Amino acid sequence: MSWSPPVVWVLIALLLGLSELLTGGVVMLALGAAALLTAGVAALDASYSMQLLAMGIFSGVLAPLAVWKLQPHFSPRGMKYGNTGSGQESGQRFKTLTRDFDQATVIKIKGDLYRLRVAGSGEMALPDGTPVILDHFEGATAIVHLENHPEEGASHG
Repeated sequence: MSWSPPVVWVLIALLLGLSELLTGGVVMLALGAAALLTAGVAALDASYSMQLLAMGIFSGVLAPLAVWKLQPHFSPRGMKYGNTGSGQESGQRFKTLTRDFDQATVIKIKGDLYRLRVAGSGEMALPDGTPVILDHFEGATAIVHLENHPEEGASHG
């Protein structure tokens, strides 16, 4: 087998396509497609610098296009992306926990523990397993209301 530039670009495209299986995003797939298109440019006997320029242009077009158009088809339905505290968790139910090192009452959101304060009463200590509904965040403190007393909840505006 001859290691001509088109063959090298096809191998790079295959490796990028395989790496897509490990990442789960669509960026590596787009880069693999760009490398495959670059193999076509290399087959036209383009210089090495032209091949690199073509790869850069194809990557610059295909990667954002893949993220914008393809990635939503691979994301779970109803999944909202953003940081905790951006409002996407508001209205969700949680159960309280006691944090080990300081015995603070917290709720666990996406693997992180947040201190809580009950809206209306200002109470910060609740028994483990108390069902609460997240209203909003004030800094790093989760403002909640008790699930069985929704009238205590304060809405942030």
